[in-house]
Amino acid sequence: MVSVNIEAKKVVDEMIERADEINVAVSKLGNGATVIDCGVNVKGSFKAGELYTKICLGGLADVGISIPGDLSEKFALPSVKVKTDYPAIATLGSQEAGWSVGVGDFFALGSGPARALSLNPAETYEEIGYKDDADLAILTLEADVIPGEDVAQYVADECKVDVANVYLLVAPTSSLVGSIQISGRVVENGTYKMLEFLKFDVTKVKHAAGIAPIAPVTPDGLKAMGRTNDAVLFGGRTYYYLESEEGDDIEALAKEVPSSAADGYGEPFYDTFKAAGFDFYQIDKGMFAPAEVVINDLTTGKVYKEGYVNAELLKKSFGV
Repeated sequence: MVSVNIEAKKVVDEMIERADEINVAVSKLGNGATVIDCGVNVKGSFKAGELYTKICLGGLADVGISIPGDLSEKFALPSVKVKTDYPAIATLGSQEAGWSVGVGDFFALGSGPARALSLNPAETYEEIGYKDDADLAILTLEADVIPGEDVAQYVADECKVDVANVYLLVAPTSSLVGSIQISGRVVENGTYKMLEFLKFDVTKVKHAAGIAPIAPVTPDGLKAMGRTNDAVLFGGRTYYYLESEEGDDIEALAKEVPSSAADGYGEPFYDTFKAAGFDFYQIDKGMFAPAEVVINDLTTGKVYKEGYVNAELLKKSFGV
């Protein structure tokens, strides 16, 4: 079976080779682990964001940056576009921010291929029937500080690899690369909701694509979190090609996936979060989904479209 760590390593190598050109900084920790700073002490770049997103997806997706060409649109922004023929593995088996990495004073949400070695969370890998056995571990961290040797050793131990074979990529939410990689979760937001909330077997999804605007960057961490989530919630468009089986209600599935199907939908995420006393557990998690969903049932040939792009809420969120 394909290895997300080995596939992603090809992209990591490109990032290292082009480090100066794409404004990232590569360093070796004392224990031999490699750290790639993509936005903590460097500016990053569009290309760095593109490569970072592809690494998050285990190297199993095409990722690009699209510049809107239709100036007649009411509100358009540069956007991340993703397409993959390995939807379950690339998004849930790699990209999902499913690993809370806490070591000493360091804490970050971990995404990327290393999760398929540490099996975080284990039930996800059971449900999609996947695990990796590579001898190297690549983890992307959403953090505003550079991880140290203790973090790298922790990842090595959890993944059962030599620490010299650990690669840690770091980008704050309030950075260009951070903004790009979160919009690049547009497809994953849909597959995650299908699996975790709607209990649909996502291995039936054979191909997927999506596009979401890149949220404007702000140095305010909380507002950056709000904007980046809203880029997908209100601006993300996704396309899923699945093979249904007898008993599957794909029409009902399509209606439930979009963010607008959630009870908590209606305000920018930052406002919703603030109203909940900044308590994440008080928020309707069903909102974390793409704005628009198109499902092509390959078994029946039927096509279902639900949800919509909400330009007004995007503007409100982005402060336009």
